[in-house]
Amino acid sequence: MATSKQLLGTWGEQLVTKSCDCPKCKRSKTLKLLPPNFKCADLICDFCGFLCQVKTMTVPAVSPLPKRILGAAWTPQKERMDSGIYFPLFLVLKAANDYAIHYLPTDFQSPALFSARKPLSNTARRAGWQGFMYVLEALPEGAFVRLV
Repeated sequence: MATSKQLLGTWGEQLVTKSCDCPKCKRSKTLKLLPPNFKCADLICDFCGFLCQVKTMTVPAVSPLPKRILGAAWTPQKERMDSGIYFPLFLVLKAANDYAIHYLPTDFQSPALFSARKPLSNTARRAGWQGFMYVLEALPEGAFVRLV
């Protein structure tokens, strides 16, 4: 059974596939869901192969953007960063009666955008697992483009 956070994430991914064109090839209805737990990417364009990440969060209001958002697993993200690989990010914000989709291209991504979290304790179910945060306040004004 999926958790409420997983359901929210799936809702955001599906919203992007229905509402957004591929940022690379500009075709509509070509963004498709990748399998769950695919590392560092959630969607792929079935025409041009464009990969991107989607993060969804519940907020009191869709504006302003949050200062930080939860990422995923730190190790695969760090390995990609060390190789100079960044995936564009769709940020879906869901408020009580509104939502917004924002897009962050890779042009604005650098190691400053990512902050490793403390590893989970030895008594945690996933002991030693380490996540990261996206530090949106490290981005220049106008880095995110609101699409919807």
